[in-house]
Amino acid sequence: MRSIVEKSMLGQAWVLPAYSDDGLPSLDNLVDRILASRGITDTEKFLNPSIKEYMPNPSVMTDMDLGAKIIADAVANGEKIAIYGDYDVDGITSTAVFVKYLREIGADVIWHLPTREGEGYGLNIAAVQEIFDMGARLLVTVDCGISGIEEVAYAKKIGMRVVVTDHHSPDSVLPDADAVINPKRGDDTSGLQYLAGVGVAFLTVVALNRELKSRQLSADIAGKVDALNLMNFMDLVALGTICDTMPLVGLNRAFVATGLKVLGLRQNLGLRVLMDMAGIKKPSVYAAGFALGPRLNAAGRLDSASPALELLLTDNPLIAHDLAEKLHQMNQDRIDIQNAIMLRAVEMAEQCCANGNCSLFLCGDNWHGGVMGIIAGRLKDKYNLPSCVATKADGVINGSGRSIPGVDLGKIIHDALAAGIVSEGGGHAAAAGFSLLAENEDAFCKFLEDAVRAQLHGQMPMREIVVDAEMDAGAATMRLVKKLNALEPFGQGNPEPTLVLHGAMLRHVSTMGNGSHLRGTIATSAGTNVSFVGFNLVGTAVGDFLLDDGNINAKIMMLGKLKENEYNGRVSAQFVLEDIAV
Repeated sequence: MRSIVEKSMLGQAWVLPAYSDDGLPSLDNLVDRILASRGITDTEKFLNPSIKEYMPNPSVMTDMDLGAKIIADAVANGEKIAIYGDYDVDGITSTAVFVKYLREIGADVIWHLPTREGEGYGLNIAAVQEIFDMGARLLVTVDCGISGIEEVAYAKKIGMRVVVTDHHSPDSVLPDADAVINPKRGDDTSGLQYLAGVGVAFLTVVALNRELKSRQLSADIAGKVDALNLMNFMDLVALGTICDTMPLVGLNRAFVATGLKVLGLRQNLGLRVLMDMAGIKKPSVYAAGFALGPRLNAAGRLDSASPALELLLTDNPLIAHDLAEKLHQMNQDRIDIQNAIMLRAVEMAEQCCANGNCSLFLCGDNWHGGVMGIIAGRLKDKYNLPSCVATKADGVINGSGRSIPGVDLGKIIHDALAAGIVSEGGGHAAAAGFSLLAENEDAFCKFLEDAVRAQLHGQMPMREIVVDAEMDAGAATMRLVKKLNALEPFGQGNPEPTLVLHGAMLRHVSTMGNGSHLRGTIATSAGTNVSFVGFNLVGTAVGDFLLDDGNINAKIMMLGKLKENEYNGRVSAQFVLEDIAV
């Protein structure tokens, strides 16, 4: 890494990956240099992501063929099949893909999504028994199940077969299911560990579809299987992958690129109604992650995720509109609850920071559990510290955490579980969930702080912004925007390029919106003007500098994103400002 700015006006370091050549990139080699810095060598394949190019044989995953055969047997024999999912968007879309497929081929299928507050994440014995009592003899889990050792054992004991499909990290012992399909298994060599739960579910459906086509089935089932186009499910696969913030590389990139095109066809009635309600005209990663996802997630956060799944499954326009309205209102309720808790959480976080903490653990009495993860993420971004937020009720603490680069929060939670400090927990480097007895609150707080300090080697984390390219401000044109857009879809693992513009002269600045945002104009060395906007910068050092009339005509370096802006039918390049240096 090469340092561009050691300390910006917001106290951040700007660093650039080392290139093989010197100087600012030209428009002709810009994309190649950005991809090279991200470790991508097959530029042509990356820029043209297609399912055909990236799709593996599902059989590369351990237990995939076995699982497909077990499910195919149940379909062929007319058995009732239960799909058991999760209450987040990944779990909801995973369930929808499986249920829609089985319904369309005429299989007997039921589904269950646990409630966040009543049942909690994953399998539970009461739900397994209820599913059995409804006549299901095959249980298929999606986006869950890998940690359900006792629940799977119970299902087997009462006479059920179980196929687990999941993408979460397993413990040292796998559940004793008839098949366990998870790319994170220690003996899985597929290289597909980056898939979301919906990606694993979709590959299982592909394998199932292939298995059914190889069999002598009834004319009715065979005809339905042959008539199915699995690509019609790609909108759901893309939505779950985006909302679970999985890296948009490899097969995920192809899933999302193809899925956004399918979403644009507006074939799924529920998604079409929800898109209209959210004002989405053109599907994008942003629209999926910040407009559709929160509305679908709101149901599971506040109550039951069932309305969100029902919306994805319904073919009735009246029901679709009613469900979409309900989700829209629930999302607004979620925002109100979240904002109220966030105010108190920030007060508590400020005290932790004043004490010199390397981590944040904030716990409130009877905070709504459905927004803990969101608030943890907001605090992580605000303070650049690993953040855990929890709610305490009836002597039990339940929480979620979000982490920064360099701190593996999932490992910390697993270690706390092994130490007996938390009673339940799991996750990965960037995010985790946990439960503990209230009497262990202080012990967990100390364990978290000590573990974070150890991983950071006793140093306070420095916020470091990785810049994709430095450009002269005169290059900030629509031609550059189009060059950068070739890298879409953007998301986790393939972020929108961050640029540093040199040689910008400040011409005009004013506030906009609710007064917390900025807009203005810079002059460039090429004799052109470029407009810029800066969100939530008023009240920061950047906002104070830009709004000072004495700094008009000052030369500045600008960090941010270059985007297309349309206003009154005119399209132009606009810089979204995030930080400056002088």
